[in-house]
Amino acid sequence: MIEIHADDYALTVRTSLDIIALMKEGVLDGISIVCNTSCFDDCMARLEEAIPSLPFLPKMSVHLNLVEGLVLGGEDGQITGSTWKSLFYASFNPIKRISVKRKVKKQIEEQLKCGWQAISMCRLIAKDNGIPCSQEKLRIDSHQHTHVIPVVWSALTEVIRENGYEVEYIRSPKEPLRPFVRAHSLWKTYSFINLIKNRLLFVLSSRSDRLDKKEGRTPMYLWGLMMSGRMDAKRIAKLFPSVKKYAAGDKRNLEILFHPGRMGEHELTDEIPKISAEMFYLSTNRDMEKAGARKCRALTDRAVR
Repeated sequence: MIEIHADDYALTVRTSLDIIALMKEGVLDGISIVCNTSCFDDCMARLEEAIPSLPFLPKMSVHLNLVEGLVLGGEDGQITGSTWKSLFYASFNPIKRISVKRKVKKQIEEQLKCGWQAISMCRLIAKDNGIPCSQEKLRIDSHQHTHVIPVVWSALTEVIRENGYEVEYIRSPKEPLRPFVRAHSLWKTYSFINLIKNRLLFVLSSRSDRLDKKEGRTPMYLWGLMMSGRMDAKRIAKLFPSVKKYAAGDKRNLEILFHPGRMGEHELTDEIPKISAEMFYLSTNRDMEKAGARKCRALTDRAVR
């Protein structure tokens, strides 16, 4: 199975409108919803309003956000203060691990509760309007893939177990390197930091593989790390056959990840660090990724035919 997926719905209103536009075109198989933003209610209202006009409702994941946005659960207006690095180091510090895990677990509980309620409402609206939606259970991923960091993974699995959530998917950010290495002409187009990200997450995602095996779920590959921030149509067209073949050969589902929603400059708030907004969310590369998602849809549909 191949899933074309867009992250960051409800990060900002403009981001969400860009994603809704692709949904109306039938481009996206899945979206990830950020729950801890001040615009969350507005963005979900816009999605609910759009559902009757969609060809189908994509599967929806709760996009756990521990590094940006608001703290949920009785601390109105407080900004989350964790970073990927601090969460990673805390995983191996026995003193900090206890307090960090307690804080992370609380936020995961609140975000999953908020997100699943919103997703359930969208599924109900789709059903009432005769709009197809194949989602049955909770789906989970995270901003910057923090959920596979050991201390976060431990907190997440405890929250799932203690709350009795039925889960059909937890993203495994495991991206095979070989298809990118074999495309010699593209070597200079990859960044070193994305290579490091690819290798680190490949190791950390082993927990996801083990859980999928235990729960009887088909394991997955993710395509979107080596080209993170620039999933352009030209390279997608060149790499699509080999990445697809590699996933099929390893009997894995393939999730192709895009960030097609672009933030407006007027949407800058303290919820998102200014440097992150300038490097990623305001970037014109997000328009490029929108075109990349459309190209990927065309290639996927052609492969099915």
